[in-house]
Amino acid sequence: MIDLLWDVIVVLFTFGLLVTLHEYGHFWVARRCGVQVLRFAVGFGKPLLRWKDRLGTEYVVCALPLGGYVKMLDEREGPVAEADLPRAFNRQPLRARTAVVAAGPLANFLLAIAAYWLVFVAGVSGVVPLIGSVAEDSIADRAGLAAGMEIVSVDGRETPTWRAVNQQLLRHIGESGEIVFGLRQEGTDLVYERRAALQQWLVGAEEPDLLESLGMEPWAPVIAPRFAEVIDGSPAERAGMQAGDRVLAVDGRRIASWEAWVDVVQNSPGVPLEVELERAGATLTLTLTPDVVRDDRSHAHGQAGVRVELPPLPDSMVREFRYNPASALGEALQQTWSMTVFTLDSIKKLLSGLISPKNLSGPITIAKVATASAQSGLESWLGVLALLSISLGVLNLLPIPVLDGGHLLFYLVEWVKGSPLSDRLQNLGFQVGVSIVLALMLFAIYNDISRL
Repeated sequence: MIDLLWDVIVVLFTFGLLVTLHEYGHFWVARRCGVQVLRFAVGFGKPLLRWKDRLGTEYVVCALPLGGYVKMLDEREGPVAEADLPRAFNRQPLRARTAVVAAGPLANFLLAIAAYWLVFVAGVSGVVPLIGSVAEDSIADRAGLAAGMEIVSVDGRETPTWRAVNQQLLRHIGESGEIVFGLRQEGTDLVYERRAALQQWLVGAEEPDLLESLGMEPWAPVIAPRFAEVIDGSPAERAGMQAGDRVLAVDGRRIASWEAWVDVVQNSPGVPLEVELERAGATLTLTLTPDVVRDDRSHAHGQAGVRVELPPLPDSMVREFRYNPASALGEALQQTWSMTVFTLDSIKKLLSGLISPKNLSGPITIAKVATASAQSGLESWLGVLALLSISLGVLNLLPIPVLDGGHLLFYLVEWVKGSPLSDRLQNLGFQVGVSIVLALMLFAIYNDISRL
């Protein structure tokens, strides 16, 4: 119950912060441009809090922080007294209206910079990108990558951690061409290049696994096949297995690692297995029949119902980076720009069919990612917050009427032709925009439910 309450708090705070900062950007600039703000609302549904300030602005906080709005004095939305006309939004010069509309997405980018800055000042850590294995005749194998090599760069960009490697690989999804790897053999300082050829790499993949599709796995310490926990009611418990047991062999085949044990179990759904165990110095044999579990494609695999305790990584495999406030700001700006470009590129690939629309996520998936990142620590949550804020900023700048970008598109046309578009054309544009946004939201929620 406490965990559920914590997850709810994290989700509400994350969504609330993103929406509030976005709307505050509009609000802050509107006030400074002399526009009368009638209402500042965060969330939908039943109002939980409501109050007014000395300037007459009403503040409303609602139950579901999945959106918000800033309502300004505007002749298009109702009659305005003669004395209040100078403070009406529609009476402001073009540059002022443009600034008010652009301020929301800009606030999201500033939030991302602030979040990344905090991360870099506090210090970041990551796992050394050392290759553990390469599958025969895979993309990586044909390119000359091999176990024991460290990936020091991808396409000329330094990759000191696996996170950096994955960020660079993500940019190639749906592409044909080459990935240029900078590699260093373990124990040497010599760096050399290898080129991996791609042909429509992962086009349309619903859940792309970057490293697996290239045919390589990260290095990881060998994990002993010893049970840290046996789940109640599981096949392992029914077979008589206990926490602390170590697997020695299955059907006479020696088992030296946890990975080998998992492979045997997953490939034996519903098949009785003779498992030789070591328990408190003694050897015994039990019969385990793994449960049959099916994935979303109805592929069956076995499940035993045991967990392992992962050993810590050696210090030599973890890199830590700390920055002073000035250099952290530079890193934050660079990271925000990089993720903005990546988001725009992903949208382009989504529209062209290179990325599966199944990857479009809605509030349910975002909530799951937010809670999972919070459980991993402040650094992880701040990174997710920055990415969500960038996504919100970019999406709001798309030239779709009803979004901020749609308003800016109308203002661009007004600047070019010297007068605003007719009310009829603007209203038609807004109707089309609402239909597009509503369809995208419904499709994203459908994807969320499908993943559940």
